[in-house]
Amino acid sequence: SMDGAPPPASPAGLSAFVAVSQLLGLTLLATTGAWLGRYRGGVAWHSPLQFNAHPLCMVLGMVFLQGDALLVYRVFRHEAKRSTKALHALLHGLALVIALVGIIAVFESHRAKGIPDMYSLHSWCGMAAFVLYLLQWLLGCGFFLFPGASFSLRGRYKPQHIFFGIALFVLSIASCLLGITEMLLFKISDSYSHFVPEGVLANALGLMLVAFGLVVGYVVAREEWKRPPLAEELALSMDFKTLTEGESPGGGS
Repeated sequence: SMDGAPPPASPAGLSAFVAVSQLLGLTLLATTGAWLGRYRGGVAWHSPLQFNAHPLCMVLGMVFLQGDALLVYRVFRHEAKRSTKALHALLHGLALVIALVGIIAVFESHRAKGIPDMYSLHSWCGMAAFVLYLLQWLLGCGFFLFPGASFSLRGRYKPQHIFFGIALFVLSIASCLLGITEMLLFKISDSYSHFVPEGVLANALGLMLVAFGLVVGYVVAREEWKRPPLAEELALSMDFKTLTEGESPGGGS
């Protein structure tokens, strides 16, 4: 090992794209807070304003934290794989908890106001995203975080894990866009078409959600920005493969 040597630099452009993603993410949260505070009366739990916790929690959990969890393997390129994996799982777990608070907020608010649940396209897409996200997290922890899954089983499941991770991020953003539109049509349907400030702000929030998704998606998709395996990981992986599969490290394709 090269003790004392500085870690290799990040690939050109990666840091800039990650910085833009974080700037967009924080602006998203600030814009959501500004919309709810300025036009919707703010957020309070045991009150008629309980519903407003829903959009705030969903943008924070299912978009910002989920997006950051996807970026973990690109940002922490030279840290131990185990630590990076734990942070990836932790951010997704935190996103799930915050999203659950947002879901409770909307059901309790509906019950208090006598509004029916789960009839809109937004609610169907949103609930599908949450349930599948929870399932993806549990499977990910089972396969990759806790010991037990064989090397070949992990290898076979990994492409599915990566695909559904990106697909659920896209579905989460799509659900948010549907939610923004639904909220505007419920709250300001009579003035929305006149380009009122609330409608313009909420539309801008929607565009920022799309932009955040595109930047995160681009960083994750760039092949040369993928996390390179460390030397000790390669050695460990070969030893593990030999033990579990009975193959010689030098043999095979």
